[in-house]
Amino acid sequence: MTDKPTVSVLGTGIMGAAMARNLCRAGLGVRVWNRTREKAEPLAADGARVTGTPAEAVEGADVVLTMLYDGNTVLDVMREAAPALRPGTVWAQCTTAGTELVPDLAAFAREHGLVLYDAPVLGTRRPAEDGQLTVLAAGPEEGRRTVEPVFGAVGARTVWTGDDGGAGSASRLKLVANSWVIAATAATGEVLALAKGLGVDPRRFFELIEGGPLDMGYLRAKAALVLDGELSPASFAVATAEKDARLIVRAGERSGVRLDVAAAAAERFARAAALGHADEDMAAAYFASFEDGGQAST
Repeated sequence: MTDKPTVSVLGTGIMGAAMARNLCRAGLGVRVWNRTREKAEPLAADGARVTGTPAEAVEGADVVLTMLYDGNTVLDVMREAAPALRPGTVWAQCTTAGTELVPDLAAFAREHGLVLYDAPVLGTRRPAEDGQLTVLAAGPEEGRRTVEPVFGAVGARTVWTGDDGGAGSASRLKLVANSWVIAATAATGEVLALAKGLGVDPRRFFELIEGGPLDMGYLRAKAALVLDGELSPASFAVATAEKDARLIVRAGERSGVRLDVAAAAAERFARAAALGHADEDMAAAYFASFEDGGQAST
């Protein structure tokens, strides 16, 4: 293997496509696969080889990078790829899969002789497009020379959490981080909804907190998406946020921790999705505050 490994990217949605483009820009050999092939086809213009099956994508690859919807989807796709997987291949599992399925993912890696890196990423569409993600990674020292060019192409930094990908330390940290993202997003939506309900200009609120400890860039960024009607294309979709919120709630339950905010946020995302906002940015949870979906005038 050269210093620039060949990478197979399985899953080319919002995040996977952006990551694949940055891998191409870094000069790595890239094969891509997506269940809906049309989502992968544009990557051919960036130099990626578009394949028809997971097995075709992983054949001869040094690194397999999975960026799919959830852990069950990852297992299904990797089982399809299994006939072409070589023992010793590095598997960078970047999907936010929670903690429940980590043992199953680790068992699959052992069964097929793969070197597993638990490697979820922190960031949304824009950081992914700019190669500025934060990679949370756990995996053995001896395989890092192979995977580090991959992490370096998609991220601004890599935070190592351990040397055993099967222990799930990176996935646990990702859930903690996402719990804050989800809580902040839910709070942003409720602030804007309450302002609307009370007839308060939201700009007065932002003026009130400006420059103080309650002010934060994330609040302003998510609020702007709602106020400016720029919820599409999504940086992080409502449907995916609901999935992650439920992963967080289940992880808390398994650990004896009650997470009321995450549970409520999951229901808010579900209501927003039912109102037709599933594919919009997660900030669209704002609409869950209104029986009419926020269509009535203030």
